[in-house]
Amino acid sequence: MGAALRRIQLGSALSAFGLGFTVPYLYVYVAQVRDLGAGTAGVVLAAFAMAALAVLPFTGRAIDRRGPLPVLVVASVLASVGAAALGFASSVPAAVLSAAVLGAGTAVMQPALATMLVWCSSAATRTRAFATQFFLQNLGLGLGGLVGGQLVDVDRPSSFTMLFLIEAVMFVVLGVVVTTVRMPRPASLGGARPADGSAAKGGGLRALLSHRAMVQLCVLGFVLFFACYGQFESGLAAYGTEAAGIEPSTLGFALAANTAVIVVAQFVVLRLVERRRRSRVIAAVGLIWAFAWIVAGYAGLGHGSQTMATAAFITTYALFGLGEAMLSPTVAPLVADLAPESMVGQYNSAFALCKQLALAVGPAVGGPMGASLHGPYIVTFVLFSLGITWLALRLGRRLTPVQDQPSLAGVPSRVVAVSLPEGGDGAETTTTGSASTGSATTGSAISGSGTTGSGSPSVSAPVSAPAAH
Repeated sequence: MGAALRRIQLGSALSAFGLGFTVPYLYVYVAQVRDLGAGTAGVVLAAFAMAALAVLPFTGRAIDRRGPLPVLVVASVLASVGAAALGFASSVPAAVLSAAVLGAGTAVMQPALATMLVWCSSAATRTRAFATQFFLQNLGLGLGGLVGGQLVDVDRPSSFTMLFLIEAVMFVVLGVVVTTVRMPRPASLGGARPADGSAAKGGGLRALLSHRAMVQLCVLGFVLFFACYGQFESGLAAYGTEAAGIEPSTLGFALAANTAVIVVAQFVVLRLVERRRRSRVIAAVGLIWAFAWIVAGYAGLGHGSQTMATAAFITTYALFGLGEAMLSPTVAPLVADLAPESMVGQYNSAFALCKQLALAVGPAVGGPMGASLHGPYIVTFVLFSLGITWLALRLGRRLTPVQDQPSLAGVPSRVVAVSLPEGGDGAETTTTGSASTGSATTGSAISGSGTTGSGSPSVSAPVSAPAAH
């Protein structure tokens, strides 16, 4: 990667390390350490999530207008203030307000960091860059939680205050590190827009919603996060303790198994998937997760020994981790490759908003089902997982060959393959280029008949490449 990417990855890992200090203990801190009650703890967690939903619709436009760097710096300062304030919050209003500020700051970081990775990588390096970020963030979260667990003491509120202050410092470090990055400024893609006016005028939300491939990817992303992350600490945990009789301490081992699989398998998986079609890889994840839910069904409904039920439950989390390792080098880079360079921030923010909605709806739906409707809960999420496979294969038909399989581009290019928002006829626009001459060419994204996968005419135009790092 270059120096820019290394610094971005370092800052991202350190911020995840800081989050790991507090995220596992937020409920305990509010409800027990500050003695504000379980109801207040629920409100604090809700405020954290709702603040993210409130700011993400405006984040993308700010990134595209001002650039991801200043937006990320502001977000890191905001998150740092929220974390520090939460460490000293001893009343309900203070805790809720601090959590809202922290949630808003951390939510804005996601699309800003993703856009910085896009700007500082090429089509040839982007898959590995996002896989590396996912690996380092999971490693940081795991290490932060491990270290934080050794420092906290429920009888000493000051120990929790120290954790939140460490988290605040990590956010400041993120802001300082990224300010040392020399960001390239992508050129406008105005010349690559269809001449017939089929692209939505005015850009923004209207342009994004007219881009059918991106809309399908957002729907797929919602189902992915709803069927996996939205169940980890709610429905699946409730199902494990109620139906499978899993000890609460076993949940920690299950999450550890999930993280361990991601950390160990990430780059092995990357070698296997980076030359395969992205839509097929995502479809395979759906099948793996469907099998994971079947294994979970055996843990709770199989009436086997408690040891077998425990092993099956931990295996479920491990299988989810394998799927996550396959998604990290496929979904996020695909969002970037679908976006016009003038709208990368808005596309990343839109996808992050879908993720946040899934994380908000998932526990609300899965929690009650996992606790009481054990059979229907498993069947529901087996079907959702199979739905991931169906949606991924359907999305693959809307992608150009190079968007679906970047390795088809052949010689590494410094020009990003993108798909512009389409109009009513579903036209896709693809740009490729020569790294040596900068001239536009019709690459492997265009079939011999001059049409994209959707059958609409393709347009090629020169795009200025970011400076090498």
